Amino acid sequence: MVFNNISFILHQPQLSENIGACARAIKNFKFKKLVIVKPKPIFPNDKILATSVGAKNLIVNAKVHETLESAVKKVDYVIATSARFRNKNIKHIRLEDLKKIDFNKKIAFLFGSEASGLSNNEISYANYTMQIPTNPDFKSLNLSHSVIIIAHTVAHIINLKGAKYSKSKKVSLASKKDVQAMTNLCMNKLEEKNFFKPKEKRPIMLENLRSIFSKMELSEKETRILSSVFASLAKKGWLTK
Repeated sequence: MVFNNISFILHQPQLSENIGACARAIKNFKFKKLVIVKPKPIFPNDKILATSVGAKNLIVNAKVHETLESAVKKVDYVIATSARFRNKNIKHIRLEDLKKIDFNKKIAFLFGSEASGLSNNEISYANYTMQIPTNPDFKSLNLSHSVIIIAHTVAHIINLKGAKYSKSKKVSLASKKDVQAMTNLCMNKLEEKNFFKPKEKRPIMLENLRSIFSKMELSEKETRILSSVFASLAKKGWLTK
């Protein structure tokens, strides 16, 4: 079922009430997959369960990860939500553009913490960024409100297209896990050759590389080819110091 392909990732949520309300919002629209990355409160706890109301099963079955990289390994596309447009080399989409997304793929919607949202580094794991249209003078939305808007919009799109969804027979896209493995291989080989200099620019260079590979929509075959290229170039000394 298409609804089972969609997951909602809460990155470093701060408040128990918001986590519970997010689970309730997701279940309101038939979604089942809640993913939590490094929650501030103990997870689960009584307050989370109380505010989830009838969605306690989503809390009990939620996947908890220590890193964002681990959380997105098994999805095909990550769509990061943000109240701010970032000056990043990444595709920006609008809420209405979700109609173009193939929900036969494994899609994850990524939400930042209530305190600070998503950093540029965290956004670099996404294929797309998306901003929910709000009052330009007051853009900040409560976390659970953002989740329910996305859940409602996606459910509406899926229900409208329900009869049209079928298994894609196109080229198989590489999983997020495979793309990350290839990216890490590239980074490690460049690290060995002292590529990242000056040292103070290393974090932004790594972030940009990850962002480039995340948005490329590589196939499984292309990922294998690039991995072989990176390994071969380093082995033969073509990546010089």
